[in-house]
Amino acid sequence: MKEVEGGRWFAPLFAVLVSACGADLPPEAAELASREAAAVAEELHPEASEAISKLRSPFCPGFMLEVCPTSDAEALRDSLQAGARAGLSADSLVEWMVAAWGEEYRALPQASGSGLLAWVVPPAVLLLGLGLVVIALRRLKRPSMAVAGTDAITEDERDRLDAALAELEEMEEAQL
Repeated sequence: MKEVEGGRWFAPLFAVLVSACGADLPPEAAELASREAAAVAEELHPEASEAISKLRSPFCPGFMLEVCPTSDAEALRDSLQAGARAGLSADSLVEWMVAAWGEEYRALPQASGSGLLAWVVPPAVLLLGLGLVVIALRRLKRPSMAVAGTDAITEDERDRLDAALAELEEMEEAQL
């Protein structure tokens, strides 16, 4: 048996197997099986499917339109299906829904206008942060100037330093 998208084949197959064995289905299971069988029989138009996958549900906050279980969402999906069968493209269907419900129900921001910022700003901030981390790591790895300069003392400076230390020791002894 060919598997249909989303595992929708299970409920109708279960209903057929149970009825073949002679057992009666509870009313809820029978209704679910008939709805699933109807869903399998009626495949979405490719344009409607694409449009539905690009939209968030106005009826279920935080859900995509394709997974919202409300009857209102089902009616909206049916409207998009009817539009696709009438010859509208997926982009036209998305624009129709956005015009009716609002820009916030578009799942992906547009690649133009203010929506372009949503595509450009996050990668730019990520690259800037990555650059700052690289700069900071290079600075930590580089030896400091004070440590590097101690080996490069001249003989004259060494003599002056020894003289200053000797003078300091004499001053300390005189105070005691």
